[in-house]
Amino acid sequence: MLVRILIILCVTAGLNVGIVSPAFSLNYAADEQINISVYEAINPAIVSIEAQLDDGVSAGTGCIVTSDGLILTGSHVVDGGENIEVKTSGGQVYKASIVSKMGKNNDLALLKIEPKQPLKTIKFGNSEDIKVGQRVLAIGNPFGFAGTLTQGIISRIDYSKNKIQTDAAINPGCSGGPLLNTSGEVIGINQSIYNPDNNISNIGIGFAIPINDAKKFIQIAKLTKK
Repeated sequence: MLVRILIILCVTAGLNVGIVSPAFSLNYAADEQINISVYEAINPAIVSIEAQLDDGVSAGTGCIVTSDGLILTGSHVVDGGENIEVKTSGGQVYKASIVSKMGKNNDLALLKIEPKQPLKTIKFGNSEDIKVGQRVLAIGNPFGFAGTLTQGIISRIDYSKNKIQTDAAINPGCSGGPLLNTSGEVIGINQSIYNPDNNISNIGIGFAIPINDAKKFIQIAKLTKK
């Protein structure tokens, strides 16, 4: 705003100045710029997932872990799925196979697709470094609205259940998606929402699995595959 005012004043006074398009940082507030940068860097590494079940379709989100198509998601997204499809942010659709799954409490799964070209991948953070009050972002496919960004904070860390609580909006279809810090690192995998009144929509209490658990799971799965 200050740069624009100075340009206007100079032009009014008859001074010859070169008018240059405002820089990115002049168009957006600092916190907006962080959100935009994280989204643009990470969204290409996020996919939507649909698994055909006997009684319908299970929808969720996934994080691309390796450029050759290894995808991290929630196990409940693909449990019982006979036909699993993965759609990238660019619109490509692939058939996916299940590489490995963890139990209900840990709720993690690895899928594999065979992409035609290398894929963008997520960046792993360290969930041991997180703090209550820290700002976080979530990307998911709530109710089929692919590539939706929300923001909030870490509301609580449940050490007994090993869950990250957040008020960033998480809704059906977001399971398996990333909980991100403002550096664009994945610090958790979104899992569920609290719904004591059987309300399927977000009420500001959501939970994510710490990413360090996911990193261990991925490592074990790779060693087992060998």
